[in-house]
Amino acid sequence: MSEFLAAALMLLGAFFGLVSALGAIRMPDLFMRMHAAPKAGPLGAGLLLASAFIVFGTTAVATKALLVFLFLLLTAPVAAHVLGRAAYYDGVPLWDRTEVDALKGKYDEIEAETPGPAGNPEGIGGDPHGTDDPSGLTRRDRDGSTR
Repeated sequence: MSEFLAAALMLLGAFFGLVSALGAIRMPDLFMRMHAAPKAGPLGAGLLLASAFIVFGTTAVATKALLVFLFLLLTAPVAAHVLGRAAYYDGVPLWDRTEVDALKGKYDEIEAETPGPAGNPEGIGGDPHGTDDPSGLTRRDRDGSTR
């Protein structure tokens, strides 16, 4: 009886993995693809891990399967969120039929500020390579010194 339950869980896990893969392929833009994969992927993997626990039936397998499932459950949505946010910030276009852009105007004003060189905590001026001159010449080129 347990073999049939394990086989059913394996098939169901494979089905959810297939749904996750199809969602990642068939969705029209990056953001919808990333919405599909972190939902069905960990569920399919969790069902496969549950079937492994049923087949082997040891405490060690159960502990490892539970830890792996919890890891996937916690990290897949966070990773998708971080990748989606980075893609939006980088300007990846939305699907042309997207009706609402809830983040429009939230990231437009933000400009990346690069920190200044060491010894200049304000981050104002002071190119570490010595190219402060608008001509692009380094200090060595201008006066022969390295300072």
